[in-house]
Amino acid sequence: MSHNLVSLTKAIIPASLHPTLGRLRLRLAPRSTPRFQNWRYKEWPVLQCDIAYNALGGYCVPLSSRHRYAAQVILRGNVYESHTIDFIVQNAKDGDVVHAGAFFGDFLPALSRACAPLRKVWAFEPDPENYRCALITTLINDLQNVSLMNAGLGDTRGVAKLVTHDEAGKSLGELSHIQLHHPSPRPVEAVTVEMVTIDETIPADRKVSILHLDVEGFEQQVLTGALTTIRRNRPFLILEDVPSEDWFAKNLSPLGYRVDRRIHHNTLLVPDRTS
Repeated sequence: MSHNLVSLTKAIIPASLHPTLGRLRLRLAPRSTPRFQNWRYKEWPVLQCDIAYNALGGYCVPLSSRHRYAAQVILRGNVYESHTIDFIVQNAKDGDVVHAGAFFGDFLPALSRACAPLRKVWAFEPDPENYRCALITTLINDLQNVSLMNAGLGDTRGVAKLVTHDEAGKSLGELSHIQLHHPSPRPVEAVTVEMVTIDETIPADRKVSILHLDVEGFEQQVLTGALTTIRRNRPFLILEDVPSEDWFAKNLSPLGYRVDRRIHHNTLLVPDRTS
């Protein structure tokens, strides 16, 4: 068995079984080679990642995002946005959870366990690298009730440009975002990604209890594509960015939604269940 295969085999064993190997780095190509420099989306798409653990599970963290805050928290063995996770765990109850963007799956182990039997997590991540890492995270934790899709959410089905790196060439990680305007005059790295809507993706017979959207300013578009699901289920809405006042007044106020409080950098919107 090759060294890399041995490392991968060890990486998917729970940390409790190998306490001295709490974090293993998978290096599947020498970093000094020209192919490594071209690996991410191009002719040699070899995944470069760290395997890390915290109290909630194991994670596949992309090396390109090790400088990002969410990745650093996980790599130190801590829980990222613990209060947000706690709220979802306490309120998922007997409904499904919609979660976007998933990044490398830092929320997935906790959300998976929060769901009642026969309920599931619908997770969306448009970035190809992050999606592959999130997929490995689901495998490390054996998350049988997670439906992970390599797509972005919006108000219509189609394609869009996802900005993945800043102008200096550094990975944006959890800050990757849909390009809303004309490209920057300075070069940035962007990839074409599939876009879907919640209403067309989540079956009408599924009960949804929570929508958690961390989509870097694209929340209003995602909510527009989820209005049928929202009207039918009245889920809790956890949003990094709230929609405009006019949009809120037209679409969410009639359903009895109001701003409840902040959880980390998110805004919690709760519905009036009697309206």
